Amino acid sequence: MNIIIDNRSGKPIYDQIVSGIKAEIIGGALAEDEPLPSIRNLAKDLGISVITTKRAYEELEREGFIYTVAAKGSFVAPKNTELIREENLKAIESRLEEILRLASPAGITPDEIKTMLDSLTEE
Repeated sequence: MNIIIDNRSGKPIYDQIVSGIKAEIIGGALAEDEPLPSIRNLAKDLGISVITTKRAYEELEREGFIYTVAAKGSFVAPKNTELIREENLKAIESRLEEILRLASPAGITPDEIKTMLDSLTEE
């Protein structure tokens, strides 16, 4: 598992872990029912608190990305296509907001952005 923690980011460390693991699950790098590193091992590998890692795993479990089996560890949950679709929609929406922020000072209209998108999808 390849999770990079950016201490200069304004994003909390547990949230960076959640985002990293989600990206690996959605991208297929982590397969269904694949075991995740133990909370202690991941904390040690990342050089962070066990409490922070535990919080990230709890969030992932709450969102349905992982499940935990007592005395065995945490595993990648079976893929819920609706959940993955929702995560992708959130990511796309975030990027679209960024595009609009970049376009505004340059005087690029939403219609021009739509035209760009149309030309990209025609290729």
